[in-house]
Amino acid sequence: MSIERIPRKRGTGWRVRWRDGTRNRARTFDRKADAVAYEAEVRRRRRAGDLRPLDAGRETLQEFAEEWWRLHALPNLARSTLASYASLWDAHVVPRLGGIPLRELDPLTLTAFRTELAAAGVGTAATRRVMVILQGVLERAVEWQRIPANPARAVRKPPQRRERAVRAMPPLEVERIRAHLIDRGRVRDATLVSVLAYAGLRPGEALALTWAHVRERTILVERAVALGEVKTTKTARTRTVRLLAPLGADLREWRIGQGRPADESLVFPGRRGAVWDDDAWRYWRRRVFTPAANAAGLGPPPTALRPTPLVRVAAPRRGGERRRSRAPSGALTDDDPLDLRAPLRRGRRS
Repeated sequence: MSIERIPRKRGTGWRVRWRDGTRNRARTFDRKADAVAYEAEVRRRRRAGDLRPLDAGRETLQEFAEEWWRLHALPNLARSTLASYASLWDAHVVPRLGGIPLRELDPLTLTAFRTELAAAGVGTAATRRVMVILQGVLERAVEWQRIPANPARAVRKPPQRRERAVRAMPPLEVERIRAHLIDRGRVRDATLVSVLAYAGLRPGEALALTWAHVRERTILVERAVALGEVKTTKTARTRTVRLLAPLGADLREWRIGQGRPADESLVFPGRRGAVWDDDAWRYWRRRVFTPAANAAGLGPPPTALRPTPLVRVAAPRRGGERRRSRAPSGALTDDDPLDLRAPLRRGRRS
């Protein structure tokens, strides 16, 4: 091991040389004091029998991200999450930070990165998601001893808040959409609208339902469809939701019309009985739901059907009794399951 002076065009440099097994290693510094300190660190690590941290963090962020993708992301994340991460990473991180070595990333660099995203017109939600992904990648870099600390932890992220208020669709609007679909013979689509609106299921959860999940008074939610595959729900939890009488009637009518399929059959099968893929869902939104909503004078996205249940049931009282909280004006309840639909049917006949 040695420190040697090296001539440069501008000033003088200092090189630390040492041997690591069969390899000759070297690193150059501008100041002699830095070279002396580094040599002392090499000697200390050699006595400890671990020279690996001397090379830690030399790979670029993109090189490490490829390793992170192979060892961590692929085994642990859902396909839909992987697709979302890859899209954001390729669009925003790789062009701006991908070529920087891990050891050179610091809070100032990442703060400037966040500012650059805002200046480029990237939305608040997307910026926050990019920063969260980046922090997660760098957290694995810390765990795998590539960097001593995670610089993304010190960078403030955009607050997480909704930019638009969620408007729960009232039953009258739901029934107008259903009426438009039924008049055109789209019973399946009208029933799907009912499930989204009156059971509060996410679209992927509704498309993963089988008839075995539809019980006498509840719907069991334990699966969801993502990218054409059936997986666990978004929260990885199983739950039951109340089956309102109007929704139960819609489902029974749809099942009878299908010839009473077996319990293991999908409630809403796609082409050739398979689950829906993303293309099929986007097609349904664009070519089925949106025209029906426009014809009804509405036009919100189909996810607006889901956010809040139309009838809420409070926690059980003592003795097992349950009480119903006040439903929104005009909401369907088990006491008047078809009162709202009767005038709509009469209106269509006239």
